[in-house]
Amino acid sequence: MDKCTGQAVGVDISDRSCEIALLDAEGNELETAKVATTQEAILRYFRKLEPSRVAMEVGTHSAWMSRIIEELGHEVYVANARKLRAIWDSDFKCDRTDARLLAEIVLFRPALLRPIKHRGEEARLDLMLVRTRSAMVKVRTSLINHVRGTVKAFGGRMPSSDAVLFHKREDEIPALLRDLLEPVMKLLKETTAWIRGYEERIAKHLESDPEASRLLQVPNIGPITVLAYMNTIEDPNRFPKANKVASYLGLVPRRDQSGEQDRQLRITKAGDRDLRTLLVQCAQRTLSNRSGDSDLKRWGLALAARGGKNAKKRAVVAVARKLALLLLRLWRTGHKYEAFRSKAGAGVTTDAPQAPAKIQVNVGTRARVMRPRVRANKKDAVSA
Repeated sequence: MDKCTGQAVGVDISDRSCEIALLDAEGNELETAKVATTQEAILRYFRKLEPSRVAMEVGTHSAWMSRIIEELGHEVYVANARKLRAIWDSDFKCDRTDARLLAEIVLFRPALLRPIKHRGEEARLDLMLVRTRSAMVKVRTSLINHVRGTVKAFGGRMPSSDAVLFHKREDEIPALLRDLLEPVMKLLKETTAWIRGYEERIAKHLESDPEASRLLQVPNIGPITVLAYMNTIEDPNRFPKANKVASYLGLVPRRDQSGEQDRQLRITKAGDRDLRTLLVQCAQRTLSNRSGDSDLKRWGLALAARGGKNAKKRAVVAVARKLALLLLRLWRTGHKYEAFRSKAGAGVTTDAPQAPAKIQVNVGTRARVMRPRVRANKKDAVSA
């Protein structure tokens, strides 16, 4: 039993206030408190305590709170909320009992918290740059959909257009609606300019980074994905095995095996959702007709050609998983990217099988692979 020799503190964090439970080394409750969720209040409370073992759930405030508590000399465990079923599935759940349970677990069995480590402040700022751009893109999409829907409701129809150029379609709006939608079109123009500014800032940020240059070698992987990937992973050597990065990003299927039954389930979707979305988008571009040929593309098309329910979706997720592993290997080794497996085996950057002789691809239909047929492993067919 990994028992703490000093005090243990459980902190249940909410947006306005925190419930705190303080236990002695034997698990007896010394005090409970309710503290405002501000830096001043947290510092005031923990400054008066002797060095203790502190537990809290991961959340919006856990990054800054764990940092300032650690600076006061306490040992902080940030619990993985997905693993604390004893808290979120309790029949008598309340903030005070949650705080006490956190304190009891960190006192006697801290490993049960499955503690996580927050990213550094620089990495978090870089990720905020990516996420702010993503938020602006969602705003632009919402505005475009509003314009299209409004025009359609009055019997018109806006022509197909790239989102970047949609604000230039103002003349296509019926005269009856132009005054009404003019501010929206102006806002679309400004939003597009802001998005372009964020993209230029991201590209400039990576210009002098040699590690980022290695990852940008991969076709269909752009600066936004590279910045998100590097700052989400932070340390390329954090995983004992390179293939663990796929599990970390939630790109592997869940498991529910019992006796003779072993069900095929959807992917876990654990980890960073934004990075997972970016990798899936890169995988879709990799499998598109406009993408250049490569071992990875041929492997993905061969997987999609096997048919079955959701075959194309499975192939896209499988390629996204391969891309996550490929980027990590390039980051670790510094090898030059090769689109096709070299005969000598040096600098190999994908796990793709040898390519088939000829591939036919029809947009919007299932890919067909001509002989010789490539058979992919069953474990690579994951659900989207």
